[in-house]
Amino acid sequence: MKTIKGPAIFLAQFMADEEPFNSLDGICKYMADLGYKGIQIPTWDARLMDLEKAATSKSYCDELKGKIKDHGLEITELASHLQGQLVAVNPAYDDLFNAFAPKEVHGNSKARTDWAVQQVNWTTQASKNLGLNAHVTFSGALIWQTMYPWPQRPAGLVESAFEELSRRWKPILDVAEDNGVDICYELHPGEDLHDGLTFEMFVEACGGHKRANINYDPSHFVLQQMDYLAFIDIYHERIKAFHVKDAEYNPSGRAGVYGGYQNWVDRPGRFRSLGDGQVDFGSIFSKLSQYDYDSWAVLEWECCIKDSAQGAAEGAPFIESHIIQTVKRAFDDFAGQEVDQDLLNKIMGI
Repeated sequence: MKTIKGPAIFLAQFMADEEPFNSLDGICKYMADLGYKGIQIPTWDARLMDLEKAATSKSYCDELKGKIKDHGLEITELASHLQGQLVAVNPAYDDLFNAFAPKEVHGNSKARTDWAVQQVNWTTQASKNLGLNAHVTFSGALIWQTMYPWPQRPAGLVESAFEELSRRWKPILDVAEDNGVDICYELHPGEDLHDGLTFEMFVEACGGHKRANINYDPSHFVLQQMDYLAFIDIYHERIKAFHVKDAEYNPSGRAGVYGGYQNWVDRPGRFRSLGDGQVDFGSIFSKLSQYDYDSWAVLEWECCIKDSAQGAAEGAPFIESHIIQTVKRAFDDFAGQEVDQDLLNKIMGI
């Protein structure tokens, strides 16, 4: 078995206009001082990196890694969630998602999709130049608005949607294969890939593509009332990245998984800082270690109650305390014997 790396942290939720959160050096020092060893970088924030340059220049990537290493940190993965979201957008969400793209492609869905595909491919190529073997993203959605089947979905809609989703993503996955990088989809409500079944349908539509993998985040499964531990048993071979994020689900006589259009603090299902929710991280770390997951444990902080500074400060020791230094020998080796075939045959009665 292998030992999970960490603690690490996803920087997206911490970037801001004020110091130290408005520059790479500032936020690296801040996170290193809290005890983090790795950072996951959102590729849509130019204050952290120049994505096009990283995709085309190995020397730029070496400089970037060196600057981060000076703070005692390393890059865990690059993230392209916002760009991945725009690979597939139903027109019902055009206005809401325009903010994820530059103004010059607003109102032009084809241009926006082309921009998003290039961005995701650049993230893959930058990952290779940085010596990384995975990057995390969203799938986008064409039929999320039909998630609840009323009115009844027309026959063939789901199959057609996943065919189209695979048509858009398979060339991106092929670029990932050419660069030796796994694309890890965060299975998330709002995406067509939001649970195990939808991930399976997508992989099947992509011909079983080996670069289609999973960024495991149990918080999204708590909010969907899924068995997030059994999920690891089923899909561990495809889990190549891990967001450590807590959540809780407290249904009432007034609202359940759909949330009643309430804001986050008033929803039955809500994200929490590590240790404040219901996720059994002890069992998660045990299962991932059992299945030889040896990449990073990355805190994604999202909490509707606790301040981000406190969440980040508590996150590093929380993750550190859950990382299992896996065994190098069996606990009962002291009672073992040398192989004696005659004895084995005698025990078997042959």
